[in-house]
Amino acid sequence: MTQGRAEWLRVPVGDGAVRWATRGKCLRVLVVVHNVTSATRLLDVLPLFDGDLRIQLLATCPQSSAFSAGTAELLAGTGVPVLPWEQALQTPVDLAVSASFGGELELLRGKLAVLSHGVGYTKRLAAPDTGHRTPDAGAAAGTEAGARAGSESGPVPVFGQAPQWVLSDGVPVADALVLSHPEQCDRLRAACPEAAPTAVLAGDPCFDRVLAARPYRERFRRALGVRAGQRLIVLNSTWNPASFFGDGGTGGDDLLPALLPRLAREFPVDEYRFAAVLHPNIWHGHGPGQVRAWLDRARRGGLALIDPLEGWRQALVAADAVVGDHGSVTFYAAALGTPVLLAAAPLHELDPEAPISDFMRVAPRLDPGAPLREQVDRLVERHRPLPGPAEFTTSVPGEAAARLRSLFYSMMGAAEPEWPASLQPLPLPGHEPVSVTVPLHVLTRVSHRGEVTMTRWAGAPPSAGCADGDVHIAVHEDTRDVDGLELADVVFRDGRPDDPRFGSPALWTAEVLDRHPGCALAAFVAGPSECVVRPRGGRLLGLTSAPEAPVDPAAAASALHALLGAGDGGGNAVAGRLVALLADGGFTVRTGARSARVRVVGLSPG
Repeated sequence: MTQGRAEWLRVPVGDGAVRWATRGKCLRVLVVVHNVTSATRLLDVLPLFDGDLRIQLLATCPQSSAFSAGTAELLAGTGVPVLPWEQALQTPVDLAVSASFGGELELLRGKLAVLSHGVGYTKRLAAPDTGHRTPDAGAAAGTEAGARAGSESGPVPVFGQAPQWVLSDGVPVADALVLSHPEQCDRLRAACPEAAPTAVLAGDPCFDRVLAARPYRERFRRALGVRAGQRLIVLNSTWNPASFFGDGGTGGDDLLPALLPRLAREFPVDEYRFAAVLHPNIWHGHGPGQVRAWLDRARRGGLALIDPLEGWRQALVAADAVVGDHGSVTFYAAALGTPVLLAAAPLHELDPEAPISDFMRVAPRLDPGAPLREQVDRLVERHRPLPGPAEFTTSVPGEAAARLRSLFYSMMGAAEPEWPASLQPLPLPGHEPVSVTVPLHVLTRVSHRGEVTMTRWAGAPPSAGCADGDVHIAVHEDTRDVDGLELADVVFRDGRPDDPRFGSPALWTAEVLDRHPGCALAAFVAGPSECVVRPRGGRLLGLTSAPEAPVDPAAAASALHALLGAGDGGGNAVAGRLVALLADGGFTVRTGARSARVRVVGLSPG
């Protein structure tokens, strides 16, 4: 245990801490973080200790998880003193809080509370190795090793419920096992009677934060770049080969390689926005850089990749539908009443008695062989929430903060602070504008009233979609598909109008038309609802739409291109149409069922 002792902390605990610590009489609360996944739940509850000068927070990582990558950086970001695991085992604490089992928790010197890091305990996982009782130390039920373990020694145990997980030498590992619903208590009692006395019904702090954030749904949607009239579809995957993101393992199906290109082909970018919420074990098991590389083409087609620690709950609140699997996030979405379509549902990996299994049996399934857009639209339009998820996620909604703080302080033998217990509100994410850099194929139809009906696809459109209307190509200047720039009718980019690298929107548009002789219009997007455009042979123009319901400025530029070229007729005809547009003050753009007005003004070259 003394190996690496030079790395041990000396303040606020350790050798000489009494001499060096400014507040040395504090109650010690040790947060045991196995991996980034468990950290999400622990970060939910840490604010319960805010403001209490009697508490000294400490953190440690048992290094028992196969997914420990990223944990050290996360802990450093909290600013809480981090103890090496060996020092944590030697340090007396008043309370230890974990959101997983593992790393010989029974050796900690203090009372231990264990929380679930999902919607209760639902998954079957092979029995852990001695000393490494953690959900990713054993083999998942769907893997070859997991199946072998189940066939040789009976059914694969349920993580967090079976004796193999919750007992050590016949004694409960936790002094308090926090559960969110009485049905979890019933399953624990049936699976491991010895641990049943440790069960505490204290709700679900994660879901309580989500429930409290629902009034801010429109803000979250705007942060994700969702425009009026768009549907936000969240793609959600837990980890392991049988998940939505998984490759199916031995003999399984790999859905994603064929599915992702179809999202671009079947869903117009102005009517749908996609976001991916992937389990932290995917991010940190394969590496964030690898995940981004795998999804690069989809991201360039407009897919938002959501931060696995902070952003996924806001994305759930914002979603119009979720395409997911057997993970907790999908069940949380259903508990919110959001339409859910199952892309993967390996029931053999779940406790058949858990409510999530009941939900997986009856929830609608994705048919990979059928048109995707029709399935998503039908899901949203015919949705009737199933009662199970909302009923069984927590039996005490809104009460987790009060119940958990009461539990924690009673375990320490200390009086609670006088102020009410509360959780942190979900933060408003930074704005993530839609950035489509693959070539856009734009189908337009111009009415006699000067209204432009438009459909844009990130990639080649369905062949049947181009029968009625004119098609042109619009390409972002930063595209990796550089050959597309030479074929582009419209070239656009986004940036700050005062960015000296571009000189000015006027200079940039002139340079683009000079560099790309086949381009008919250049558009500099200067904000969510405005851009500066220059038609070839025409004057500099400003296009704006109402900030409360903006039109994508790149779409407005394509609509203007369609208007100026309607009926062709040469330069004089184009000039005449431009004069008419300026006289009318603008034009109307229709995408899907939504129409909006775009204002046109003439700009001086300066």
